[in-house]
Amino acid sequence: MNPPRLTTTSYALLGLLAIQPWTAYELTQQMRRSLRYLWPKSESLLYTEPKKLVDAGLARVTHQRRGDRTRAQYRITAAGRAALETWLAERPPEFPTLKHSVALRLLMGHLADETAMRRMLETYAHDLDARRRELAAVRESLGDDPGRRFPAMVADWGLAYYDAERAIVTDLAKRLD
Repeated sequence: MNPPRLTTTSYALLGLLAIQPWTAYELTQQMRRSLRYLWPKSESLLYTEPKKLVDAGLARVTHQRRGDRTRAQYRITAAGRAALETWLAERPPEFPTLKHSVALRLLMGHLADETAMRRMLETYAHDLDARRRELAAVRESLGDDPGRRFPAMVADWGLAYYDAERAIVTDLAKRLD
């Protein structure tokens, strides 16, 4: 049997399972809290992906009864940890794809009113500022704990990204004047 084809999202979930066991709901919440800044995915995918990891032998599921409900909790297996470690150490990262609706709209800006383009850039700048504040709070919560060094580095990267995006948008808005 061929090994399953894992996606980057598969590995992201294995990484979360390497931290601790989670239910599918908890995985989704954790993705919302942390990974959404750099790996946003559809929540429906986050409910089906753990089952695929179980089918591949990379995670296991236990069912716990809570009142009249059953909770499925997922844990990484030794094979899952080995697959995650191999992916981290040996597989080159995919080059990121720029999927940017603001850039797409600006590309077609000649078909719209310049006021609309300026308003779009202003709205985007406002949204960037809000996202940056959210991420700054996450970064602050990480502190300087050496055990959280890598998540802190990613948060710092995200903050620098938002700062760079803000500078680009500010420059583009000036060019509209």
